[in-house]
Amino acid sequence: MSHDHGHGGCGDHIDEHELSWNVLGYQDNLYKQIDRAHVVAFNANGQGRTVIKPWSERNDEASYLESDADDQLILRVPFTGSVKLRALLLKAGPGDKTPLKVSLFANENNIDFDDIADKAPTQEFDVPQGRDVGEYQVRAAKFVNISSITVFFPASQGAEETRVYYLGFLGQWSEKKEDPVITVYEAQANPADHEKIQGMMGGTQMPQP
Repeated sequence: MSHDHGHGGCGDHIDEHELSWNVLGYQDNLYKQIDRAHVVAFNANGQGRTVIKPWSERNDEASYLESDADDQLILRVPFTGSVKLRALLLKAGPGDKTPLKVSLFANENNIDFDDIADKAPTQEFDVPQGRDVGEYQVRAAKFVNISSITVFFPASQGAEETRVYYLGFLGQWSEKKEDPVITVYEAQANPADHEKIQGMMGGTQMPQP
């Protein structure tokens, strides 16, 4: 189908590029590569996967995740394969419920509130207040071969709770390579290793008639 942007006219005309953008968003959006069933939230009033939405629902403020006992919040997001991350997408707030910062930890699958303060984040961003989805470009070299991202919101901007509406990721995805160590071992097997086994209990095998 052709795309004609040179003509004015019908007020109800919907640009096909805009329609595609609203539904699909960035072509490297990793929504489908997130293992949503295993997204975990700590100190949250709700389930972590609530904020893992398709791009077309990024501005939906009816569903959100809010911190529970205080204004700290952790989200652990696993991927279904290996990811090279390009950017984080975040919609939070409103107002003083916006997180002060967002800290990203690459491949930290067991981190929680007991030890997160002692770990340096892979990268950290300040979060401005606003109603739009913010895009935070990561240092790509630090986010290669990622199987999970832990997202930490250490404090709100004044409220007793931190609220998140939408969390997304941009990047490249590839399938995990299964059992690479075994494959390498079989490919480099040394026949000399097998000569040490001469028979049962250290005895000598008798030749077959």
